[in-house]
Amino acid sequence: MKSINEELRSMPDRGPDRGHEGVIPLTHAHLDQALGLSQVLNWPYRLEDWKFALELGHGLAVEAEGQLVGTALWWSYGAAFASVGMIIVSPNAQRQGIGARLMAAMLTEAAGRRVILNSTREGEALYTRLGFRPYGAVTQHQAVLASAPPVDPGVPVRSARPEDSCAIKAIDETASGMDRRRMLDALLAIADTVVVERGGEITGYGCVRRWGRGGVIGPVIARDAVDARAIIAALAASHEGDFVRIDVTQKCGLASWLVEIGLPQTDRVISMSLGEPPQAAPGAILFALSNQSLG
Repeated sequence: MKSINEELRSMPDRGPDRGHEGVIPLTHAHLDQALGLSQVLNWPYRLEDWKFALELGHGLAVEAEGQLVGTALWWSYGAAFASVGMIIVSPNAQRQGIGARLMAAMLTEAAGRRVILNSTREGEALYTRLGFRPYGAVTQHQAVLASAPPVDPGVPVRSARPEDSCAIKAIDETASGMDRRRMLDALLAIADTVVVERGGEITGYGCVRRWGRGGVIGPVIARDAVDARAIIAALAASHEGDFVRIDVTQKCGLASWLVEIGLPQTDRVISMSLGEPPQAAPGAILFALSNQSLG
């Protein structure tokens, strides 16, 4: 098998081999232009979403004649894992090796970590050549939510309190297999969060926050699908009439229920990893992602 750098050099759109030449840090000064790049692709990011992603992670950029033409971001989850996303190359700068240089620089920065991403069908072959392997799939559901489903009265859902933070982080690591404490600190500061508590023990949680065209529900972690549906229903209750998006793992089995409550499937991506993917421990299940880039 070829090494990652050998594969990068062999990409058909790479052009002359220039390593990481021209790759610079993505800064706040780039964000207005980054927003423009994502709008060209009809990605729903707001300027606030770019700012949140950059401040949480590590950004890389390529400029041409003073204009931003490429972006890539990655987020560290402890010393063992990283997630990558928001990889964009301007349509006017295609086939100049920009994407290859960004990818090479990003993998160099994240070296020593196992890397996860969510890929479109179009990108799957490229990532496979780089050594990434599929380990699951994610379905995207979104629409203007006409009405929220009822919350199962048998599930003890309540609003999260500051003192729940440690328990939320612990159950998140159980379900995700990764140390995502820093991401959760950022999310809990801006999201509406609920938990399921039984006998004084937090057994699940979920977040909803302003993002993109409306609100995004996620992460959602629970012990089973009954609790997950109750968490989602509680979070959706304050977003009736709003545009709502949720990205769920295919294996969690919630897709058909989401369609039933008025959130049709609009896309499907492949979850891939470079190295062994994260492994959940018994007791909690990751149902919904925070978003496709962050995982």
